[in-house]
Amino acid sequence: MSAGASVLFDAPGPRARLRNHVYSAVVVVAAVVAGFFLYRTLSDQGQLTAEKWKPFIDGDVWETYLLPGLRGTLVAAALSIVFALIIGMIFGILRLSDHRWVRLVAGAVVEFARAIPVLILMIFLFALFSEYKIFKSDDLALAAVVVALTVYNGSVIAEIVRAGIRSLPKGQTEAAVALGLRKNQLMRLILLPQAITAMLPALISQMVVALKDTALGYQITYGEIVRQGQQLGAAEQNIIPALIVVAIIMIILNSTLSYVATVVERRLRTRRRTKGGAVLAPDSVIADAAPGMDLTKK
Repeated sequence: MSAGASVLFDAPGPRARLRNHVYSAVVVVAAVVAGFFLYRTLSDQGQLTAEKWKPFIDGDVWETYLLPGLRGTLVAAALSIVFALIIGMIFGILRLSDHRWVRLVAGAVVEFARAIPVLILMIFLFALFSEYKIFKSDDLALAAVVVALTVYNGSVIAEIVRAGIRSLPKGQTEAAVALGLRKNQLMRLILLPQAITAMLPALISQMVVALKDTALGYQITYGEIVRQGQQLGAAEQNIIPALIVVAIIMIILNSTLSYVATVVERRLRTRRRTKGGAVLAPDSVIADAAPGMDLTKK
């Protein structure tokens, strides 16, 4: 086998490598040409002049538009992520219940929630909350955004939790049952701690989705960063620079969230390796669950 071969695909030959280089060059040239025409168009319309960027060095502009929008985005994202994680954990575990009717009800709720577009759910909830005055008028948009994102992302996280727990070796469950652990102990002390580490990449992706989807709140007048950026662009007649700044802020937020979650994942994996791999349960728990058994003897 050649040094460039892979276990996933055959190493490309000389002609395949040449085609790949040609395709790459074509894509790069097309991207450069498209970028040049975009730049010329924006430049001809005066959207890239220094005057259009001048408002962003004014503190009043940030205090009036961008910082309140950033705060609105962070509040909606934080609340929806926390609630979605709670709801997702609950329904993910319910979908693994030994009772068939519990699995059916939880599955129906999850599938229904996943099938509704988030924007339509936001609009519906905003109208519902407004009609029946469930929340204060100032909190209607925030409540609709948070509930809609919680429902959708919670249903997706429920499937992630279910898949993560099912991916664990059956020997973990069988050994715990043999030692006499109850099901809540099995789930809380053995399965979930191991599954969370495996689920973290998917959970990170879903958190980023929740953060980005807060931008849909502009349709129901919620004051998040995108809506505030549009208002700034309309007020200063610099809509393109305003949206570019908003995009940079969103990229920084998403990158920070991904970085923090990746650090947490790395620490969890390192902790498991230092403990010698997957640990069934603390010795005290096993000893309590199986009194009279000498687990130190081999």
